[in-house]
Amino acid sequence: MSIHNSPNFKKSALYIALTSALTISTPTLAENASVEGIERISVTASRRASSVQETPVNITALDGDVMKDQNINQLSDVARWVPGLSVPDQGGRSGSSVIVRGLNTNSSGPDSDGGTVAIYAGEIPLFVDMKLIDIQRVEVLIGPQGTLYGAGTLGGAIRYLPNKPVLDETSGSIYGDVFSLSESSSVGGEAGFVFNTPLIDDTLGFRMAFNQLDEPGYVDYGYVLREGGSSLPDPDWSNDAEVNTNLKKVKDVNFEETSTARLMLRWTPTDYLDTTLSYFYQKQKVGGRSIVHYDSLSDSNPLLAQVGKYESAYRYEEPQDRKDSLISLEITADLGFAELTSATGYSEFEESGQRDQTDLLIRLDYSYEEFPAFSTFTREDTNSEVLTQEIRLVSTSDSAFNWIVGGYYNNFKTTEGSLEYTPGFDQYAVDNWDANKLRPDALEYISIINSEITEQAVFGELTYQATEQLSLTFGARYYEYKVASDSAVDLPLYYTLFGDYAADEINLDFKEVTAKDDGNLLKFNVSYQFNEDILSYLTISDGFRIGGSNGVAECPDNIDELENQIVCALPNEVTYEADTTTNYELGFKSSWFRNKLHFNAAVFMVEWDNAQVGGATLNGQQPITANAATAKASGIEISTRAMLAENLTGFATYAQTKAELTDNAPYLFGVFGEQGSELQNYYDGASGDRLPGSPEQQFSLGLKYSTELFDKALDINYGLTYQSDVYTKLGLKADGEKLPGYALSNVSAQLADDNWSVTLYIDNLFDKYAFSSVRRDKGDIGMAQFPEMNSNDPALQRNYGHYLVTPRKIGLRFEYMFDM
Repeated sequence: MSIHNSPNFKKSALYIALTSALTISTPTLAENASVEGIERISVTASRRASSVQETPVNITALDGDVMKDQNINQLSDVARWVPGLSVPDQGGRSGSSVIVRGLNTNSSGPDSDGGTVAIYAGEIPLFVDMKLIDIQRVEVLIGPQGTLYGAGTLGGAIRYLPNKPVLDETSGSIYGDVFSLSESSSVGGEAGFVFNTPLIDDTLGFRMAFNQLDEPGYVDYGYVLREGGSSLPDPDWSNDAEVNTNLKKVKDVNFEETSTARLMLRWTPTDYLDTTLSYFYQKQKVGGRSIVHYDSLSDSNPLLAQVGKYESAYRYEEPQDRKDSLISLEITADLGFAELTSATGYSEFEESGQRDQTDLLIRLDYSYEEFPAFSTFTREDTNSEVLTQEIRLVSTSDSAFNWIVGGYYNNFKTTEGSLEYTPGFDQYAVDNWDANKLRPDALEYISIINSEITEQAVFGELTYQATEQLSLTFGARYYEYKVASDSAVDLPLYYTLFGDYAADEINLDFKEVTAKDDGNLLKFNVSYQFNEDILSYLTISDGFRIGGSNGVAECPDNIDELENQIVCALPNEVTYEADTTTNYELGFKSSWFRNKLHFNAAVFMVEWDNAQVGGATLNGQQPITANAATAKASGIEISTRAMLAENLTGFATYAQTKAELTDNAPYLFGVFGEQGSELQNYYDGASGDRLPGSPEQQFSLGLKYSTELFDKALDINYGLTYQSDVYTKLGLKADGEKLPGYALSNVSAQLADDNWSVTLYIDNLFDKYAFSSVRRDKGDIGMAQFPEMNSNDPALQRNYGHYLVTPRKIGLRFEYMFDM
């Protein structure tokens, strides 16, 4: 937003970005049309350029300046300003849970959405964890986007659009940031640069961006074993000497160190051809989870009274290292009658991590806990590579009919390895249980999964401009996909101790599972422009998500007769099916008082069929995906922007969402009780159960005051974001809980000249302590509502915990921009 005819009001990047972002149907900043009052923004979200208020597309956007001003480098920051979008803050160790309009059936823990939102880097579907550096804008498309954006768009799509090389200038910037967190003993920092230069005048340009982030941790692991297999995880808590002999404290564990770089070459040999080659690389190191066990342990656990508000009780540190890379080639050619776009992307990522796994084996009740020093940890490695290709034609002729047609191909290969170790247990079993022999590597469990997903699609949209006011759009997408997975598991420790395995023997019997499907997605949009300031539209659109294999070997036919440990899938647990959504939305956009006030609103209803939900195998508690019944989400999203005074501007948003099951879902949580029993009813999904993971109400308010100080532009911003309570399990079934709602305040002050700026900012101004989501549920610490679901000794278990909202952050940022 810019204010014209006001000598004291200078355009603020923060205000432009946030006010455009907080308009429900406000597309992103591509070109700015200079008019009095609130700036009108040109958009390309529908693959065509048009002004914001004339485009019947439900989209929110943040531009690159607000990324710097608000220190936005992850989706949880973006979501606080986007009505209908929920991304719980879970730290760098866990994947983002992206939920749109309440479309979620799983717990509110990591990756709970399971892929209801597709994420793009430019034209390329994104399968890497990309930090937001040198970004021109971020677009959030609310509602299913199946026809143009394909798989994974049940709820919507998010696009990261990087700045491309500028061909006629040498320019750049250098920036730095120093900050502290209220609960951290360390100071954090961020630094980087952007450099742009032409290599051949007006035809070949180069751009490079680099960023180094050192984010201090604020969670302490207070009870880490000094030596797994010999140190006691549960010593005499009243004996300080014994506690200190066995355990140690590791401070600020959930730190993050990330190096990010992007290189781009842009070549425009003619006026009709534009080619951009990009390479993205990121290396990330995270020390541990942002989970605390404060008020998250069993009443019988002696640690309950000792664990602090910013403390975890895990027995092992839980580091994670990750490398991501993406190379892409985007070609745009003007063919006269249409614009041809080709987007090719190849990405790889490697991930290696460790986590405390002790509670799982205790919960399975195989008597491991009889070993006083019993503990386990799991090491996980993932390697993936993805190849994508999209080609599309967009008509450019001046006609009442406009069209888009294209094809899409995606191939995703991944290998996942999970190895679980029980140090010292073999010696205990030999000494006390007459086991056959020792197992020096302590390998208790190993799982290897190789999978490949291939997706192909053709799509198109046709728009008919019936009159100057009335426009009709029809879209369709035909898709087909195949999933192939081979997996194997083994229990080397068990078969070495009590079977005939050699001391280092591993046997992996791979079983292949395949699945395939195809289908059609449709879209219809009608819009009517009453006058240049008022637009209404109706959209009906489909979205889908790929089904597949759970990567767990099928159980043998005699599974009911076996008494030994086994990890396997029952017939209904081997695979899961695709799920789909249909969205009905009525939107309204308007400008008032000579463009001094924008008011936009949308009402919607989303029907969700065959919803995918996370569960666990009955045998071995291996995580899987299953299909529930049907669900529905409905609500309203409102936003407004206004010039309140010459130097004061404001914006506000409100979203109300009601999301619930619309049919019963027996066995949703994998519990098999007698028909009609209280146990079964409590663990089954039922029609009317509220969906978990996102609030029913969201609100945001922003105020900005602009003036001059020492002949420099001074911008002072205040932001308030609020969300209501969140369910962690569907309908609070299966030991779910209600997380209280909370409000966060942020303030910043920026002093700027033509080529430099200094910003002082405070996030979470009042240092609000709040739970953003959970890991697992109270059943994991032996506190399930029904005693028959409790397993083993709850005083030993710590698996359940809460993710925290990041505590107060105070920082000072400086940026210097140059133009040569």
